[in-house]
Amino acid sequence: MTSIHPVILCGGSGTRLWPRSRKAKPKPFLPLVGDRTLFEATLARCPPAEGFAYPVIVTGAVHVPHVETQIGEATDARIVVEPAPKNTAAAIALAAQRLPTDAVMLVCPSDHHIGNPKAFRQAAHAAARLARDGMMVAMAIEPTHPETGYGYIRHGEPIEGGGRRIAQFVEKPDLARATQFLAEGGYSWNGGIFAFRAGDFLEELATYRPALAEAVRRSVEEGCETGSAFHPDAGHFAKIEPESVDYAVMEETRRAAMVPAAMGWSDIGGWPALRDTLEGDERGNRTRGKVELRDCRNVLADTDGPRISIIGMDDIAVVVDGDEVLVTSMSGAQEVGKLEGAANQ
Repeated sequence: MTSIHPVILCGGSGTRLWPRSRKAKPKPFLPLVGDRTLFEATLARCPPAEGFAYPVIVTGAVHVPHVETQIGEATDARIVVEPAPKNTAAAIALAAQRLPTDAVMLVCPSDHHIGNPKAFRQAAHAAARLARDGMMVAMAIEPTHPETGYGYIRHGEPIEGGGRRIAQFVEKPDLARATQFLAEGGYSWNGGIFAFRAGDFLEELATYRPALAEAVRRSVEEGCETGSAFHPDAGHFAKIEPESVDYAVMEETRRAAMVPAAMGWSDIGGWPALRDTLEGDERGNRTRGKVELRDCRNVLADTDGPRISIIGMDDIAVVVDGDEVLVTSMSGAQEVGKLEGAANQ
């Protein structure tokens, strides 16, 4: 069986998990769930012994030291350094240009948590089988609640041999629509994990976003190696209009397919998501560091130093990181990334 090449995307500033996550060291490089960082866990989910080839890691220059420090046993990894953040379509195209055209790519965000790695690998191999038949495949995450923060995938017709066509990508719904999706069935979360052959992706990108595809191609052609990293040409890359892979390719292609995945997935997109991913006590509280709670429920309290004491509170997060302190209701946590501290750090 041909190996699967993990393409690990390490970008973003992680401001929704401020103050723990900062621009200089965002959430992929932090041990938010367990002892390993999210990036280290992403690499560990794709071992060579289970059919995975060397990974391609696409990241920004500021994050290269973190990648090199945490790469562990993946010493054969190829690092591609984005000259500037241009969203996921361009990042994936850089990786595709650095792989053989028949290589199966498995695009993995580096900042997600997956509680069941075995189920992830089973879904990855199912997706790879479809990718080898020329399909552009999304992992369709089994929804566990009516989530309004994710896009959805509407299931289409079954494909012989497994998987389904994608009938539609659905934008983030309001609560009423999300509740309806769960009641009806036939909808999954779009977790941003994709599989396709490198040549097929570049072909579809050239069809639907030719200017983006050409800019990436020329950027790679005129790029250079520095040590263990490849640096695309910044001038050509600067011409790219940022766009996600969802809009640029997956919502356009006529070859969109999906494989179901029930694997304990979370994008750790904010403090509520992190709280719900961690194991809690009998009242749903999650704590780290010196914390004392009295008559509290569903509280996340996380400190790297000073003691946190909370009495009679429900559904809040209190986070202490150095000299920064965040106190927020869980319902208000979506505004954390807009804080002045998050924007400037």
